[in-house]
Amino acid sequence: MSDLEYPAGLRYTAEHEWVREEGDTVRIGITAFAQEALGDVVYVSLPGVGDTVAAGDTCGEVESTKSVSDLYAPIAGEVTAVNGALDATPELVNTDPYGEGWMYELRPADAGAVAALLDVDGYTSQLS
Repeated sequence: MSDLEYPAGLRYTAEHEWVREEGDTVRIGITAFAQEALGDVVYVSLPGVGDTVAAGDTCGEVESTKSVSDLYAPIAGEVTAVNGALDATPELVNTDPYGEGWMYELRPADAGAVAALLDVDGYTSQLS
């Protein structure tokens, strides 16, 4: 496995999204593994504020110089915010995937859904 960063305080999905609880909402982005596999991100399509997503649904796309990949909702909920900075600077996904490169926030439909996602050990073990 590479020396990519995987913060311990986050939850993860097998589809390489991360989830950070922030009060009654969660912030979502893609992992360092995903952004490295994609290469240079040139465009990000995100869900709209007010959209309702179901766990596992496609809710956006990340376009890179190599390919286009779907974004999947890690949990069900209502989108409460999107990272507008990615419109002008999609490369934030590459340079700071867990900070300024976050993608969207949602209010979970089920408060316990985040706990069911992978912890850092579960996520990194499925990468090897």
